[in-house]
Amino acid sequence: MITTDIDYPSDLPWPTREGYDANHVSPFTRTDMESGRARQRRKFSSVPSVVSVTWIFNGDNQAAAFELWFQQNIHDGADWFNCPLKTPIGEKQYVCRFTDMYRGPTLVGLCAWRVTATLEVWDRPLLPPDWAILPDYILHADIFDLAMNREWPEA
Repeated sequence: MITTDIDYPSDLPWPTREGYDANHVSPFTRTDMESGRARQRRKFSSVPSVVSVTWIFNGDNQAAAFELWFQQNIHDGADWFNCPLKTPIGEKQYVCRFTDMYRGPTLVGLCAWRVTATLEVWDRPLLPPDWAILPDYILHADIFDLAMNREWPEA
């Protein structure tokens, strides 16, 4: 696992839902056989995800701050940084970097700016491996949470 102490600016907005798309790099390799069947095997246990994001910056100042942070803090997108993202396991900071130059800023309305980019997330967002023995707890965690918070006696 890689770490970084560079953070996406907390005063800037999170990526929007518009255009938000996560895709995982395949962790296995496939070999087609002469018989028509195929063999598959796991190639890697740690693979990145690629996330398409869109930011809407409210005003010139936010867009200008983003572009300066991009150039100065992450060396025109070459460095890894911590970015807040929403995934099926929740909203948290993920170690990311830009895969290419962002697109925009594009003027939206009177004074907002849209910037789109593709981020590489260091590791595919997954629950801890030991949770695999509790699939029912994962699937029904919302019910368990309600029961614990509503019915459990206070100490």
